[in-house]
Amino acid sequence: MNKTTFKISNKIIWLSSFFLGVLTSVPKIAEHHFNPYEALVDSTVTFLFAVFIWYYNIVTLPAYTSRDVANGFSVLRLVKGLFWGIAVMFILACIQQFLLSHLNFGPVMLMFEVRGILVNIMFYMFLNMAYQSYQNQQVGIELERTKSDNLGAQYELLKQQVNPHFLFNSLNTLKYMVESNDEHSVDFILKLSNFYRFTLESRKLDLIKLADELEILDAYIFLLKARFEEGIHLSVNINADYYQSLIPPFTLQLLVENCIKHNVVSVTRPLQIRLYSADGYIAVENEVQLKRTPEASTGMGLENINQRYIHLLNKTISIEAGETLFTIKLPVIS
Repeated sequence: MNKTTFKISNKIIWLSSFFLGVLTSVPKIAEHHFNPYEALVDSTVTFLFAVFIWYYNIVTLPAYTSRDVANGFSVLRLVKGLFWGIAVMFILACIQQFLLSHLNFGPVMLMFEVRGILVNIMFYMFLNMAYQSYQNQQVGIELERTKSDNLGAQYELLKQQVNPHFLFNSLNTLKYMVESNDEHSVDFILKLSNFYRFTLESRKLDLIKLADELEILDAYIFLLKARFEEGIHLSVNINADYYQSLIPPFTLQLLVENCIKHNVVSVTRPLQIRLYSADGYIAVENEVQLKRTPEASTGMGLENINQRYIHLLNKTISIEAGETLFTIKLPVIS
């Protein structure tokens, strides 16, 4: 969760407070019997009060968070601000009375309190308008950042979906099947066609139904079995209630591809992959039988999936790497 703090320049705070103090002393300057000392005390009281109100309102503003952009105007904070403003102004009025004992304390205090309330409300409203503008800017920045991240994730996903090695291996397998008059050649062509049709249809979607994702996976596994034969086994045990849940497209295919990339797949050592549901998760689990010479990895596959879940659900995937089992748990999206 992104969190930043709204700030006002100290230069603005002190200069505006000084200007307000000078402004409130203008009526005394215009009086026939002008008293410079009295005007100085009056403007100093206003200046100090304005500085206090500035910093009090800034400190009590809520920190901006990406999960809550509506923490702007608050009646409760305004009432608290008015209460503390009245208290501080009363103290400043007492100090002024000590310095200018010849003045009638009652009318002076009442004038200061009214002035303090007006200054308090004026600063509070100005800060909230500035804060709202700040919030809008932060939302815009986060939208642009999310858009940029999403474009990057889609690009990486597309590169992995149309994997040239997978296409090359599939075409080689098809060539071998046709040359050997394999009776499953037509089925292979249909599955390969379906798989790339799914790719074209789903690549622009953020989410698809789990049932549709399982269809993509079924076509993908069929193509893999034509290549590895009995070297790979996939068991699916997902509660029927989850079939209408949502999942980023090609997530399961990428996870199965990740299993094959890092583990030995052969008829003598079949790779066992299990797909099941449990406690609000869809899990992909495989037995660990690492290759002696691991393939080069960018580390982008799992990170790509994780980033999409963060963007869509604000949750991360769970990775459990044991000595004998490697498990990826995906949060269910209702």
